Amino acid sequence: MSTVVATAPVLVIEGLTVGYGGVPAVRDLDAKVHAGEILALLGPNGAGKTTTMLAAVGAIPVMSGSITALGEPLDKRVERNARRGITLVPDNRGVFHKLSVSDNLRLAHRKGGADVDVVFEYFPKLRGLRGRKCGNLSGGEQQMLALAKALLPRPKVLLIDELSLGLSPIAVKDLLPRLRNIADEQQMAIVLVEQHIDLALAIADSAIVLHHGRVALSGPASELSAQREKVEAAYFGRVDGPNDEVAAAAE
Repeated sequence: MSTVVATAPVLVIEGLTVGYGGVPAVRDLDAKVHAGEILALLGPNGAGKTTTMLAAVGAIPVMSGSITALGEPLDKRVERNARRGITLVPDNRGVFHKLSVSDNLRLAHRKGGADVDVVFEYFPKLRGLRGRKCGNLSGGEQQMLALAKALLPRPKVLLIDELSLGLSPIAVKDLLPRLRNIADEQQMAIVLVEQHIDLALAIADSAIVLHHGRVALSGPASELSAQREKVEAAYFGRVDGPNDEVAAAAE
C-alpha cells in the first residue's frame, strides 16, 4: 500500500447526488483520493458505481454536492477534464477493434505524454502484439491495451470501470497488482470499480461499498479485508444505516 502523504487529495467528492432524468442513482456520496492511492468502489450491479465514475469525469451532470479534481471544481465537459489529467477507462474498454495495437496506442498518444516504452514496462506482452488487430486479442490483452492507452497521456486521476468484466480470474490476478505498481511509481490516484472483492481490497488503500446508490460501508482496505463478513453484509444490503464506518466498528 502507498504511504500516506500530508497533501491535499487530488479527487474530492462531497455529498454527491447524481442520476438520470431527475432520478438519483447515487445519493450523498463522500470520497477522497490522494496521489498514489487506490480507492476501490465495490457493490452489486445497479449500486451506482458506473454512475459515480461518469460523474467524476463530467459525463453526467451533478444533481447536488460537488466534485473537485486537482484542486479545482470539475468541468462540465469531459474533454476539458481529460486535458487536465482525469481519465476514465470505460467498462467497454474503449479500444478500436479493427485497428492494430500500435495504431490504438498511436491514437492515444498526446504531446508531452508518456513514451510507449513506459507502458510496455507495465504491460510487456503488448510489445509482441503491436501488429495484431485489437479484435483478435484476448479479453485480458484488450484490457491491457485499454489501460496502456489511458496511461499514455500521463493522467493524474485514473478511473477504471469494471476492470475484470469478461476476464478470467487468472487475468484479473495478473492485472490488479500492476495497478498497485502504477499508483506507487507514477503517484497516480486510481479509482477502481471491481467485482472481485478480495483481490481489490488486497491492492487498494481504501474502499467504499455502495448499495442502492448509498454508502453501506467504507474505510481503509486493510480493515475491510479483515472483516469479510461485514463487507458481504454491506454488499448485499444487510447492514443498518447508510454509512456504517469500519473504523468506528473496530474501536
